[in-house]
Amino acid sequence: MTVCSSCSSFPDLSEQGALLIYCKIEADFLDLENRIKQKYKVESDKQVLKIRYDSFTMLEQIVNDIDLLLQGNSTGMFGSWIDEQLEKQPVLFPTMTPFDQLHERIRHRDYVTVINQRKFTHHIQPIIQVNDGKVFGYEFLLRPTDNHFPFFPGELFAFSQRAGLQSLLDSQARIGSIEVSAKLLQEGQKRFINFLPSSIYDPNHCLKSTFKVVEQFNVNPSDLVFEVVETEKIKDIDHLKKIFSTYKQHGVHVALDDIGTGYSTIEVLKELNPNFAKIDRHLVDHCDMDKEKQQKLKAIQEVANANGIILLAEGIERKEELTYCKEIGVDLAQGYLIARPSAHPISNTLLTNS
Repeated sequence: MTVCSSCSSFPDLSEQGALLIYCKIEADFLDLENRIKQKYKVESDKQVLKIRYDSFTMLEQIVNDIDLLLQGNSTGMFGSWIDEQLEKQPVLFPTMTPFDQLHERIRHRDYVTVINQRKFTHHIQPIIQVNDGKVFGYEFLLRPTDNHFPFFPGELFAFSQRAGLQSLLDSQARIGSIEVSAKLLQEGQKRFINFLPSSIYDPNHCLKSTFKVVEQFNVNPSDLVFEVVETEKIKDIDHLKKIFSTYKQHGVHVALDDIGTGYSTIEVLKELNPNFAKIDRHLVDHCDMDKEKQQKLKAIQEVANANGIILLAEGIERKEELTYCKEIGVDLAQGYLIARPSAHPISNTLLTNS
């Protein structure tokens, strides 16, 4: 199976090696070479600068100095690094990355290791059926596994976007979620797994590894629900439609997140027609006391009913919120009132009708 470079591991840093900087424009190359060689020993060939380093500290200093020399204008500048033991091998330009992304990877090399070596697992937060309190499924949430490589999930994903590694992290996280779900959950329990639409440039190609893992771990595709993550702006509806279509063709369900605020409007809900829609937690918060929120929730419920979409209320923290959502016909609920994320599944029935 062919794996594209966007989803392939980027090499972990070696403590000794050489930094490679490629300048697309010859004049920029000559200017950078002239200035950087005043401080470092530089080799050059075909608009590629090679600067040796003997420690991580030195490597960081080199890229910081180059960044200062560029004064924020790194257009046409690309870079990579090579291990000293591999320097005699030819330089492969596909390993080059834009300089600003390279700078991020070197500044936060621990995050690169977390992504490359998949030093993370997934905790699961239960989603219940509102009418009887039974567990319907779980959302999978990224968590660290190595005390030497701690991270906050939001920061890791933000880094991956700045460093050009979002496709790799997104793919690794999807695959990891499927593997963990196969170990923890019984067939019939839904697994809600986040994804970034921008990380999937060609659904038929980019999702091959995901579907291969589904088959490998004997997971029923109908138990999977892939949802657009809350941080992702819906910029290209047609592209998202293609992704949803590809998932559905493989028997997988899809969900739209944050309905009711930002980019996830009722109009988008109608156009995309997902299997599930998650109501934004800010709309759910104290909805039992807010008439304006109640009007919005009822409008969303009407659209969902008309299009066969199952609604899920996120961020339930008060019993009154759950009661109101039940009254207007919301099917599913998730939040701290029900249970916090944990490493293991919990009792099949969390709430009763009382």
